[in-house]
Amino acid sequence: MTVQTHDQLLETVKSALNACGSTIKVGEGDLMSRTPLTGAELLAVESTSKEGVDKAIAAADEAFKSWRNVPAPQRGNVVKRWGELLAEHKRDLATLVQIEAGKSMSEAEGEVQEMIDICDYALGQSRMLFGKTMPSERPGHRLMETWHPIGVVGVISAFNFPVAVYSWNTAIALVCGDTVVWKPSEICVLSAIGAHSLLRKAVEECGEDPNIHQLVLGDREIGEVLVDDKRVALVSATGSTRMGHEIAPRVASRFGRYLLELGGNNAGIATPSADIDLALRGIVFAAAGTAGQRCTTMRRLIVHESIADELTSKVVAAYKTLTIGDPRDESVLVGPLVHQKAYEDMQDALQRAQEQGGELLVGGERVIVDDNEDSFYVQPAVVKMPSQTEVVHNETFAPILYVITYKDLEEAIELHNAVPQGLSSAIFTQDQSEAELFLSASGSDCGIANVNIGTSGAEIGGAFGGEKETGGGRESGSDAWKAYMRRATNTVNYSGELPLAQGVKFL
Repeated sequence: MTVQTHDQLLETVKSALNACGSTIKVGEGDLMSRTPLTGAELLAVESTSKEGVDKAIAAADEAFKSWRNVPAPQRGNVVKRWGELLAEHKRDLATLVQIEAGKSMSEAEGEVQEMIDICDYALGQSRMLFGKTMPSERPGHRLMETWHPIGVVGVISAFNFPVAVYSWNTAIALVCGDTVVWKPSEICVLSAIGAHSLLRKAVEECGEDPNIHQLVLGDREIGEVLVDDKRVALVSATGSTRMGHEIAPRVASRFGRYLLELGGNNAGIATPSADIDLALRGIVFAAAGTAGQRCTTMRRLIVHESIADELTSKVVAAYKTLTIGDPRDESVLVGPLVHQKAYEDMQDALQRAQEQGGELLVGGERVIVDDNEDSFYVQPAVVKMPSQTEVVHNETFAPILYVITYKDLEEAIELHNAVPQGLSSAIFTQDQSEAELFLSASGSDCGIANVNIGTSGAEIGGAFGGEKETGGGRESGSDAWKAYMRRATNTVNYSGELPLAQGVKFL
């Protein structure tokens, strides 16, 4: 790979923004974008003031009054066009994601592909916002339910998937008839500007009100305005469990709705019947991919004692072959941590793990790339733990895989479910009874439970989300659209009489 100079990197960013049609001024402002690839500053943008957020919410609230009455298939045309523009500019937006989030181009393009896929899905959903009809106990009456838009949806997204998760919310919310105000991570504002610009262009080309989608930029204080504003009917927030603990009661106190996608502390169980080579591939990608910075990253490997030595040694051997470095080099598999604090948190967790009896089998050390002291690359770590201690119960957003052994499947499931998070899970087994138990009510307590694949890599067709301290929200596919709508039960009397329910007599 030919290393770009910093000026060349800036030109790449500007070119990608221009290709996406950005009209937002970059280069001046108080909010500085940085790249984890080198640790260098990129471009500054102006934060949105609290007054600006108020205006954005007001504009979206006003636009909702007409947008909700646009036929849903017509609303779907906006999302369809957005998907087409995303496909046309897939590389441009992926370039921004790679530079700001530190992903390989394969993963960055995969993230944009998720956006394209959810647009396809939402387009179909625009013709399937189904209600039910139920038999009435009264003759000459029809009983049914209808679904209606709820209003302004506030979306607060995280750095690790700077555009995909936002699109899950936005594509579905728009076809449901809601308007959207988006507060992206302040770490990835340029990617957000690129994604927003393409949607703005789609809205304009379809002749719809541009105020149906608003972008606000800034830190936590900007997000808090969305959380506390009564005009925001739903707050969909992705981030830490700590953040969720703050958001949930504040939104609930004003009787708003919230959809939370919070921490994961995901585990894979490897049983004696597991296909070792298949399990190995699933574990290594889930645990080390994206430098451990996915909410679905595998952080615990619960392996049967009869195969523990064999599987663990193969995982350690595989880790030693991982290429670590600047992900603009296509041979690189593991890119950087997002910033210095992420590195420090990883080192602290590794120290605590060893203090709690853990044995560091591989990794953990910092890797200096291109003599650059301002970026934070690390060797993914594997730690053998004697039990599931305190450090294992707490998610560290870095590539640490804790290995714990078990004697029987009941114990494995108990270990699996003992943590406070409940996002994604996996079992590697060739025994159908083991798989079925894992998927049953007595098995995994997570929102996602997989068999013979890792914990990461969800498809948009299924609802995405988790239980317990993961927040309970569901985004993307299945019936997740219902979170963005309100239900009304309707009774239509065409009988000419007025019988009361339950046989009540009044007049």
